[in-house]
Amino acid sequence: KSRAGLTSKIHLAVDAHGLPVAFEITGGNVNDCTSAPELIAQLPSAEAIVADKGHDSERIREQIEAQGARAVIPRKRNSLKGNGDLDRGLYRYRHLVENAFARLKHYRAVAFRYDKLKRNYESMVAMACGFLWLPM
Repeated sequence: KSRAGLTSKIHLAVDAHGLPVAFEITGGNVNDCTSAPELIAQLPSAEAIVADKGHDSERIREQIEAQGARAVIPRKRNSLKGNGDLDRGLYRYRHLVENAFARLKHYRAVAFRYDKLKRNYESMVAMACGFLWLPM
């Protein structure tokens, strides 16, 4: 259960090796575009930032380009602009994010939110992200 309803979302940013570098937790009813600017601001310098269609926004693209990175975000289906400028080779690296989510969900306290308070759940997610950094 979250403050916004019965769901919570983990917004996650990973590096080129699939290791978490930043995350944010919001209610399940929060649009991805609203939490992305804070998450992008936390990122270290990068050549490219890859995101899914949920982050398709001109504001996000401008923020990424202002940081000196290239935005690799496919456009939504109803967009007037096409995906002709999308680098599909770079977009394939998005699987690193999905794999990081899969590894995070191995931790039961992250997969099922038992904590009532957001700060407690954030601590559990941070601890799980720390475990992902350990060499195994």
